[in-house]
Amino acid sequence: MSRFRMYPTQTQQAALLGHCGHARYVWNLALEQWSMWTRDNGASPGYVKQAKQLTEARAVFGWLRAGSQTVQQQALRDFDQAVRNFYAGTHRRPRWRKAGLHEGFRIVGSQASRVLKLNRKWAAVNVPKVGWVRLRLSRAVPVAKSYRVTRDRVGRWHLAFAVVPEPIPAPGTGEVVGVDRGVTVSAALSTGELLTCPGLSDREQERLKHLQRRLARCRRGSNRRRRVKAAIAKLYARSGDRRKDWVEKTSTDLARRFDVIRVEDLRIAQMTRRPKPKPDPEQPGRYLPNRRRAKAGLNRGILANAWGDLVTRLEHKAAGRVEKVKAAYTSQTCSVCGHCTPDNRENQAVFRCVACGHRANADVNAAVNIAAGRAVSARRETPVRVSLKREPQLATST
Repeated sequence: MSRFRMYPTQTQQAALLGHCGHARYVWNLALEQWSMWTRDNGASPGYVKQAKQLTEARAVFGWLRAGSQTVQQQALRDFDQAVRNFYAGTHRRPRWRKAGLHEGFRIVGSQASRVLKLNRKWAAVNVPKVGWVRLRLSRAVPVAKSYRVTRDRVGRWHLAFAVVPEPIPAPGTGEVVGVDRGVTVSAALSTGELLTCPGLSDREQERLKHLQRRLARCRRGSNRRRRVKAAIAKLYARSGDRRKDWVEKTSTDLARRFDVIRVEDLRIAQMTRRPKPKPDPEQPGRYLPNRRRAKAGLNRGILANAWGDLVTRLEHKAAGRVEKVKAAYTSQTCSVCGHCTPDNRENQAVFRCVACGHRANADVNAAVNIAAGRAVSARRETPVRVSLKREPQLATST
């Protein structure tokens, strides 16, 4: 998906926010009708019936009629497709859209191709009932049948064209790389490279703490609280932009350099869940410590290093060339002799094999095992040493 930054005027921003509000209202109304379905009431209304209801509502309510019918009907089509995807099992259940959080609408049809290039750096797109809105040309504008206009929490407007880019071709060198993801080191490669995802600087982190303390003292609903929340959102948006930029550059570099990319098969959604409470059997109604704060810090570290985003973008750019290896004991297995024991890890950063004396960076050693496809079962079978260009083979237990 190709995304461009939009720079609407103050009048255009008000009109775009009106479109976002109308699309959100129509979506939530359709979701309410669908959620109220019961076996006694019969089937919930589909797109055709809801479109007729929308026409009747526009004839009655002037504020709805002032908006674009194209935007509102497209919101109904999007909801109908979301329901179909949910029943097909490919997507999650449609959810409510909230003001300030889900600000956006989609345009499909001939309007999507109306992009006018102004010069080398700027272009303009024609939005219904808004006019020509300027956008920054950060790349070539693709030919698409639809586009989506969104507004983030910081107030930035973006235009995204629904185009699936072509995958990056393999270099044809036959090289294989293993990627070990961590919290201290975002990605360690089997080549010995250590990559770190950039975040907020020390000065920005201090400012974030200061703003969070100010936010705790602000009265709810006050203008000062609104300004402090906007400043905090800008810092989080800056961190997110740096993380996305690092993911895009790293995934592109790996897809261009290596034919096969092997990563650990991790279930990040399950890994970042909050711990369950532990009831105290001796004191009913009270709970035992469950290390909730430590787990929250680990979850923040995992999400800040973009473990999932990196693999997702690798699968997009290097389609069919990303292999997932079982993560069992890859950090405890020696990449030279294959000896597996917890004693091999001196600490978080140093790996020293107690059998052969091999010493290396712990993350790089794990990446070499991942590149070789090494993983041992729960019985801790010792894998034989294999070449990086061969399929992994496990030694049979005796």
